[in-house]
Amino acid sequence: MVKQTTIKSEVTLSGVGLHTGKEVTMTFKPAPINNGFTFIRVDLEGQPIIEADANYVVNTQRGTNLEKLGVKIQTSEHVLAAFVGLDVDNVIIELNASEPPIMDGSSKYFVEAIEKAGIEEQEAERKYYVVKEVISYSDEATGSEILVMPCDDYQVTAMVDFGTKVLGTQNATMKSISHFKEEISNARTFSFLHELESLLQNGLIKGGDLNNAIVYVDKDISESTMESLKLAFGKDEITVKPNGILDNLTLHHPNEAARHKLLDVVGDLALIGTRIKGKVIANKPGHFVNTQFAKKMAKIIKIDQRNQVPVYDLNQEPLMDIHKIMAMLPHRPPFLLVDKIFELSETHVVGLKNVTMNEPFFVGHFPNAPVMPGVLIVEAMAQTGGILVLSTVPDPENYLTFFMKIDNVKFKHKVLPGDTLIFKCDLITPIRRGICHMQANAYANGKLVAEAELMAQIAKKQ
Repeated sequence: MVKQTTIKSEVTLSGVGLHTGKEVTMTFKPAPINNGFTFIRVDLEGQPIIEADANYVVNTQRGTNLEKLGVKIQTSEHVLAAFVGLDVDNVIIELNASEPPIMDGSSKYFVEAIEKAGIEEQEAERKYYVVKEVISYSDEATGSEILVMPCDDYQVTAMVDFGTKVLGTQNATMKSISHFKEEISNARTFSFLHELESLLQNGLIKGGDLNNAIVYVDKDISESTMESLKLAFGKDEITVKPNGILDNLTLHHPNEAARHKLLDVVGDLALIGTRIKGKVIANKPGHFVNTQFAKKMAKIIKIDQRNQVPVYDLNQEPLMDIHKIMAMLPHRPPFLLVDKIFELSETHVVGLKNVTMNEPFFVGHFPNAPVMPGVLIVEAMAQTGGILVLSTVPDPENYLTFFMKIDNVKFKHKVLPGDTLIFKCDLITPIRRGICHMQANAYANGKLVAEAELMAQIAKKQ
């Protein structure tokens, strides 16, 4: 079982946003389990939070830009790629501006900051989506396509074709996420001269200089353009190297452009929100096609997770039988709705109830058409979750459990006499002050029959 990870301590970086030109301070902070990557705008009232979620992508021109309730985060991809590349699951990213510092145009300095902070395991299992069939997305307008196919590891290949003499076809491959730091993280962003001219004219590259972007010269430089470049970059002289890039930079890799495109893919696909076991192949990738693919993957994973039924050996000796359950839960028949507990950790619990025709509620629900009431399925899930929260105190027999909130309840299928109900409850946030916030699912006959987001609290008996 692979555990989730976060950073050990806070670490801060400062720099300039590439497109805004604004000084920005960015702080990485440890985050709880299942937090994922979240940005916090500390410069705004209320310090709003923007999750790294593909559904918040609003613009992909010159970077992947997120927006939630009017609050923006620009060019998020290089920072997110660094965390994925170093196998970090949960982190809080505080910013006092809308855009992270561009640094040298790669993920290198973010990787160094993460390593300085240190990485530690957390007490929760990392969740993966195992790709079982080819999933693809294509953009007919650009000819870009990105797909993922089954693979035992997370691999990425980027194939780019820029159609210019100075920078033609390039490929880059990352065979394992462990290769990200050495092979991908220092690949810097790049631009063609004709793009740079347009960006400068429209004031869209205020934080750029020759140290954070490779500029490929794909056309003759006019006298006026040369003067504009000198002014923009604060240089007395600018020349073109024999390999067709502006001076003051030496390529880290012959295929650095393709490696940077691969870096962008890793960062953009972090917006899926779930780790992937599969091989990604991106042909002519860009932020638009990357994020559209991320949205498609997130939707597929969400549907798959809801429909996925865990498999348990119901003949195994339970962790807790009815006697041990009654020693912990205050409930008693006919309102004790859990018969066995099979799994119990700090973050989840799995329980079982055998539904028989002898249940008292079948007498009136309904005569000649017995169906287990949905509210009692929710109650049974809550009792199972109660085992989880009561396991955190040394004397559970002295506590009662109370509902605080029920959200997003859905009933998918009927539960009938003879069915065996399996309940699985996973913490959404860590248990604090006896409050348990969890996602609860109920399964029967190989199907998800009910789900709900539950919050309960334990309190000492008076």
